[in-house]
Amino acid sequence: MAQRSVVLALALWCLVADGEAVWMELSTTATKCFSERIQSNIVVIGDYDILFDGYPTRPILSIQVTSPYGKVLHHREKVMQGQFSFNTAEPGVYLACFSVDTLDKELGVALELTKLETAVQAVHGNLMYLRSKESDMRDVSDWTNFKITWLSLMSLSVCVIASIAQLWHLKRFFRKKKLI
Repeated sequence: MAQRSVVLALALWCLVADGEAVWMELSTTATKCFSERIQSNIVVIGDYDILFDGYPTRPILSIQVTSPYGKVLHHREKVMQGQFSFNTAEPGVYLACFSVDTLDKELGVALELTKLETAVQAVHGNLMYLRSKESDMRDVSDWTNFKITWLSLMSLSVCVIASIAQLWHLKRFFRKKKLI
């Protein structure tokens, strides 16, 4: 069962010699954060955009970037794309968190419930099919049991009749020979 997700493309470029890019898949009910250890006096520039292939509506998200001491450097809610930039004042681990907005979380939960309901209906349909097949097989088994019972009774009656016929024939034979 493939979970629908918001594909989030986030690119961070540092003005230092190297740059980095991060590509994340963000589920409809999750929050994802990433961190980076950055030295002081570094300019950080970030670009974020939502790619929403396979998602029924274009989602919106919230983003928050915080410094190592908890100062909020960038905070936006209900956005589809955006940019941020800041100059690092202190060295340490900087944190960027992305989450799907509440309305989309409710939509995501509704989608998950719809998927679960469809799965439950499929399981129920399979159980009803198996119940009908079991009933048919039970009927076949009962009919086969009935036929075997009658065949056994007929075989027993043939054996009894044959033994009675043999007794009658032997009795007649011995009387004719005057042994009895």
